[in-house]
Amino acid sequence: VRCLSAVSLLSTHFTVAIIMKFTSALVLLLSISAPITDARRATNSLASIPRGGATKQSVAFHKDARVWGGDASSTAKEVRGGDGGGTSTMTSHLFNMVKAIVGVGVLSLPAGIAAFGDAPSASIPAAILIASIGSIAAYNFSLLGRLCAMTGATSYKSAWEETVGASTAWIPGSSCVIKTFFAVLAYSMVLGDTFSALFETFGFNVSRGKALIGLTVTVLMPLCKLKDLSSLAPFSLVGIAGMLYTAVAMAVRFFDGSYAEGGKLATDVAESLRPALGTKGASAVFSSNAFILICMLSTAYMAHFNAPKFYLELENNTIARWNTCVATSFSISILFFIGIAAMGFSTFGGASNGLILNNYSTKDSLMGFSRVAVAFALVFTYPLAFVGCRDGTLEMMKVPKEERTDAKLNNLTYIILASVTAVALKITDLSFIMSFGGATLGNALIYVYPAIMFRSAVKNLGDDATAAQKLEVKLAMAFAALGIGMGAIGTKMALGKL
Repeated sequence: VRCLSAVSLLSTHFTVAIIMKFTSALVLLLSISAPITDARRATNSLASIPRGGATKQSVAFHKDARVWGGDASSTAKEVRGGDGGGTSTMTSHLFNMVKAIVGVGVLSLPAGIAAFGDAPSASIPAAILIASIGSIAAYNFSLLGRLCAMTGATSYKSAWEETVGASTAWIPGSSCVIKTFFAVLAYSMVLGDTFSALFETFGFNVSRGKALIGLTVTVLMPLCKLKDLSSLAPFSLVGIAGMLYTAVAMAVRFFDGSYAEGGKLATDVAESLRPALGTKGASAVFSSNAFILICMLSTAYMAHFNAPKFYLELENNTIARWNTCVATSFSISILFFIGIAAMGFSTFGGASNGLILNNYSTKDSLMGFSRVAVAFALVFTYPLAFVGCRDGTLEMMKVPKEERTDAKLNNLTYIILASVTAVALKITDLSFIMSFGGATLGNALIYVYPAIMFRSAVKNLGDDATAAQKLEVKLAMAFAALGIGMGAIGTKMALGKL
């Protein structure tokens, strides 16, 4: 079985090598919007695209400019955010973007493959799906940055306001808040499982519920009440290191056969978590259950509400540099996703848990370090995600910043933390949160909203819109239709697993 698994992994590697080239090409070649004639005017004026009955202003795009990146001509400068963008170098930006994309969601992907298959060869079509969905997500991430260049928007919500209109901006705004709530919920679920397993490693029998409640009251609540979170940012670096270590450790355990039949750790886990390898291989991807993995990917790749921030902070943020940064960071993330998904699934097959770390023995010291790294990273990045949810809630409630007293912030913190913890105690399957959240809000934020904004932006340009931009609208709307279709089927499949 392990030989068959190795062959499947080699085939997966070969397939991925081809798809990775497609990933970069998709982002760079489909970024059809041309450079801006006057960059400073386009990005400093929030009214650069006319709406309603307003008088049409100077067109942001130069019709004869190059289609993507390249050298700017004397009549068309490359598009930039503000006065040349921010101060983040390409290297640091790549690292920060990979860090934003690769989160705990990747640890549920083996269960996504197990939703439709249980033979090692199922990892081959899964790798194709991971790379394909990642490529489309990368394109839309790039599109959001280019929308900011067109309109001067500084956030996801303001991009909607500048293109579609302020009256409906609550739609993407509330979606971002709810999606952030799902992210915090996933963090709590993983922390409950991880700390319970760590306690067991050290000889203490602490249930998942007790571990989560104790951690929330003694650690997470004080951290979430901090007024300045800048000191916590460096700890998020541990997350990337932990994920890299986890991928390597999972590969080691797959190839050394520790969990295979007769392996040294095979009987150290519950029977329901032991490897279950069957006959449903690559062809099983045509089952409707494959939509569970597809929708989980919409959650795993979800970093799009931060795309405007990343675009504006990139130093010398021409469209060419922006697209290169997006293509590279998503390519690295795709490799992370495929590595962890393939190794976890190839080891445990149909028994892959919603949090793949749960499949590994608490006596496994190699994976024990992985649990420690993931737990450490989540504890100190939890407040960063939580504050986004809390502040977003205040924005949706239209509470002015000057009225956000410490008492109000603390009370809202208690309410949200209590709600998150209560749901995390009730729902134990991380894969459900990933698939349901991806099928609904994930697909909307990644595929649907960017397409609607871009269509409105091009429509507002009127006769000044280029043929390339009009063509790209059709592409973006096709991806939106794909997202809606995947979301509808994925939601039904996710709810059916409850």
